[in-house]
Amino acid sequence: MQAIYLDHAATTPMKPEVVGEMMRIMTNIYGNPSSIHQFGRQAEFELENARELIAKSIQATPQEIVFNSGGTEGDNTAIIQTALNQKELGRHIISTEIEHSAVLNSLKYLETQGFEVTYLPVNHEGRISIESFEKALRDDTILVSIMYGNNEVGIINPIREIGAILAEHQALFHTDAVQAFGSEIIDVRDLQVDFLSVSSHKINGPKGVGFVFEKQGTKAPVLIHGGDQEEKKRAGTENVAGIVGMSKAISLLTDEKKEQQREKYQSFKEYIIQQLEVENIAFEINGSLEDSLTTILNIWLKGVPNNLLLSNLDLKGYAISTGSACNAGNVKPSEILKKIRPNELAAASESIRVSFGYGNEMNDIVAFTATLIELINKLKK
Repeated sequence: MQAIYLDHAATTPMKPEVVGEMMRIMTNIYGNPSSIHQFGRQAEFELENARELIAKSIQATPQEIVFNSGGTEGDNTAIIQTALNQKELGRHIISTEIEHSAVLNSLKYLETQGFEVTYLPVNHEGRISIESFEKALRDDTILVSIMYGNNEVGIINPIREIGAILAEHQALFHTDAVQAFGSEIIDVRDLQVDFLSVSSHKINGPKGVGFVFEKQGTKAPVLIHGGDQEEKKRAGTENVAGIVGMSKAISLLTDEKKEQQREKYQSFKEYIIQQLEVENIAFEINGSLEDSLTTILNIWLKGVPNNLLLSNLDLKGYAISTGSACNAGNVKPSEILKKIRPNELAAASESIRVSFGYGNEMNDIVAFTATLIELINKLKK
């Protein structure tokens, strides 16, 4: 039995080209990029080449890219340290109810330090409204942190519109783009964001490495103190092999390929939904098929406990999830779905997330859907 991986929103397999680049670095480029001898200069050359490529991918400058350990560190840095840096201007922060735990737990910490956080509500699709944002914005708002694309239901928030509103406001704007970066075409100038977090392992790169975009001229937040690496913005010897691997993964994500992938994954979504309808399965889509990441399909399968469905699918060789993988492996009702469907609590324990990516083809989706329908009917009996 060949296992089929449909949990790309949790993490992604590394592409062979990425592994090859990392092997080249680990085998030949072992100097410390902060060293001034030839071995250090070789490592620095690789590091800066990667920085330049990554910057171009989001229309930034190389000086605005700070390498780190991934999305969680990027979120923590952009939120906690920015708030502490800006506290003389105010202590009010705006975010949403359905952020990633790396954002929500950072905000909870700041609340213990005397900051006030407004958590914007979401509609039945999981999207915030511009009207609620404008109503929440105050003169003493110092930071706004709103996720680009949701990691559980895939909804895309109006980041560009929010950036335009904040252009003349003192509040700095951070977006967690970890889930969106691999599929959406991102231009930080167009979005008018001050900080943007990305994680390599979501885009077929290595785990434990990522970057944060920090707009030039912004007072740079520093979470990890120590040496002078990353222009004193993030201490610690850089993970050169991981960074080069990440840049290789990004180089493979051209705008044209992103467009092709979106069409492909949208066809996967439509096929699954069509077959569920043909078989008269009682279901609802969590989120929306419009203005959402094509890589994610979250479905409420009414009357089917998702923990039983997941374990049975796993035995059949299919890997999916119930939501975020950042809950220590627990299969528990999704807090995000509770916010989206507050009056339909069963949805949180009867929903599954199927997420597509590298290696998935239509024949995999056809086989998965047939197995899914078979198990739904079996479990309902």
